Amino acid sequence: MTNPAPLPPASREFPLGLHAVKGDWGSDTHANAAVWAPAVTSMDVHWRRTDGSWTSETLVGLDGGVHHGVVGPLAPGAPYAFWPTGQDLPGPAGKAQLLLDPYARAIETVRTDAGTDEGSSRSYYSVFLEHAFDWGASERPRTPWRDTVIYEAHVKGLTKLHPDVPEELRGTYAGLAHPAMVGYLRDLGVTAVQLLPIHFHIDEPHLEPLGLSNYWGYNTLGFFAAHTDYATDAARAGGPSAVLDEFKGMVRTLHEAGLEVLLDVVYNHTAEGDQHRPALCWRGLGDLDYYRHDSAGRYVDTTGCGNSLDFSQPRVVEFALDSLRYWVEEFQIDGFRFDLAVTLSRDEHNAFTPRHPFLVAVGASRTLRGTKLIAEPWDIGPDGWQTGRFPVGWADWNDRFRDTVRDFWLHDVAAIGRGDTGSSPARLAGCLAGSTETFASSGRNPLASVNLVTAHDGFTLADLTSYERKHNEANGEGNRDGHNDNHSYNHGAEGRTEDEAILARRERSARNIMASLLISLGVPMLTAGDELGRTQSGNNNAYCQDNELAWVHWPDDAASRRMLDATRTLLSIRRDFLAGQPPTFPSRGDQSTLLWFNTAGLPMTAQEWNDPRTRTVQLLLASTGGRINGLVVINGSLEDTRIHLPSAWTAQGEGTEGDPPRWFSPTFDSAAPGPIPGTRRLHAGDSDTVAADSVRIYRC
Repeated sequence: MTNPAPLPPASREFPLGLHAVKGDWGSDTHANAAVWAPAVTSMDVHWRRTDGSWTSETLVGLDGGVHHGVVGPLAPGAPYAFWPTGQDLPGPAGKAQLLLDPYARAIETVRTDAGTDEGSSRSYYSVFLEHAFDWGASERPRTPWRDTVIYEAHVKGLTKLHPDVPEELRGTYAGLAHPAMVGYLRDLGVTAVQLLPIHFHIDEPHLEPLGLSNYWGYNTLGFFAAHTDYATDAARAGGPSAVLDEFKGMVRTLHEAGLEVLLDVVYNHTAEGDQHRPALCWRGLGDLDYYRHDSAGRYVDTTGCGNSLDFSQPRVVEFALDSLRYWVEEFQIDGFRFDLAVTLSRDEHNAFTPRHPFLVAVGASRTLRGTKLIAEPWDIGPDGWQTGRFPVGWADWNDRFRDTVRDFWLHDVAAIGRGDTGSSPARLAGCLAGSTETFASSGRNPLASVNLVTAHDGFTLADLTSYERKHNEANGEGNRDGHNDNHSYNHGAEGRTEDEAILARRERSARNIMASLLISLGVPMLTAGDELGRTQSGNNNAYCQDNELAWVHWPDDAASRRMLDATRTLLSIRRDFLAGQPPTFPSRGDQSTLLWFNTAGLPMTAQEWNDPRTRTVQLLLASTGGRINGLVVINGSLEDTRIHLPSAWTAQGEGTEGDPPRWFSPTFDSAAPGPIPGTRRLHAGDSDTVAADSVRIYRC
């Protein structure tokens, strides 16, 4: 009697997605399929067989809105999709848009040429994939927050024009891992690369008729899938597994160089857009459950992108957590920057709460423990500005720092030049000291402040000093898009100029801003190309400019070299200062002291702090025991200013006088177009002249 063939195992409602089933019941690969689709009564899975034909099976299990079943056989790399049982397909499987798996590990794009008049159409299919990778001895660097310097970059834009990266690697994951790029990042002095979205994303419909695309990538279609277009031609030809090999190889290479990899993630909305657009995934699985609605059934849009995922739903929270854990476990990612993070923290009443279950769950996750969690602490919904209110364990993008630094060095300088007054140094001093008043109420210290002056969104550093108005005409929206309030100053000419005096003032302003960023307490973030004087010709919303306007140029002219040298010098000064601090700096206030003095070398008075005519201050960096690590002189006036170096002080909180340093040696001067020559030394109490509109740093 012949033994009957073994039966497949019973299906399970977890884990969600498609996962290979192990066992001796058949030589072919089968998969446990599970999808949360509470709006669907019965669900089918459609997939392509090895002979190219398509087939389907109905998921027989249903628990808590999760449809599940064992299906197959499926070959690795097989495209698949979901569709409600009994409903007519919108077209033949493999050519029409069915419903994607929210947990798909890869996504395949199918393009159909519809003729010259109609253009082309695209449909997207999930790909069945389980991927193994040899990490070797590679480990995550785990750079402490206090030593972290973030470099925000776009995978494609960073290397697309790099002359030392082979042409076939430019604009790819492999290009970012090339020795020329890795060596540059290490030599610059940054410790973490924060990548604009690498999750699989698509273009908004209005861009294609304009001949544009979503360059930034904040329009996610696959939260578990890497964006295929950033892989090399060779990897794409090798299929989804080869793409993941390239991505993971990039992470491994950066880790081996001591560089962390942070991902910019967009869990606040999806690429399905507004309510009237066709279903691609979540809308067809459970529109009322995945997206936030008002009492009339309309979308509540706190993102400006047409929809908002509803984080009052436990399954939506679970979905985001599963995605985060996947990127940490499978890709060794070191941290995340959460786009419009307030939307992720809104409760059932659409109100922000720092005790939101999502925030609590992230903090309680063993997998996510030790990863860097960075909030963009705002959205466009009610009460959407929440800088400083995220919980312990999170860091916030500090927009107050951004605006204050821009105001002091640009807006105020322009006002003083017109004969008006600027602001006092009090706001700037608070930012340089770690914005304590912003973060103390949430129980956090200055390391919760991610200090930035520019980012992908807005003017570049060079454009801040060259334009007073946005110039976004190339975006095809009549220059209506992008921010209007940029706190910028063009120094007397709008945009490009050959006036050497204006160019010199712009360079000095850029160095002043970079110095303020890199000497501040907290975690600095540079935008790729700012250290080279990169311009976007005044475009402050280059999200749709996948071209040389937004890509990083790698010039070798004198101005670019001066800016690069200044940035490297400032990062070196920052490292030297931190090396002289105790390990807990600056998380404990009794470990280090910032001492402020006026031009006479005497402690600042309350009257001076609040006087807008006070534009010159001295910042002495001291640590426990009275050791002095450096002196920063900020001269925000338009006149050269005579100062007296501090000669005595009382260490705050200690009540004892520290020993003055034996000497001060200038090590950086933003008024100098190049390195400071010689080793000039001054003693405490000596006088010196600081150039107008400049920052000077002394080593002690």
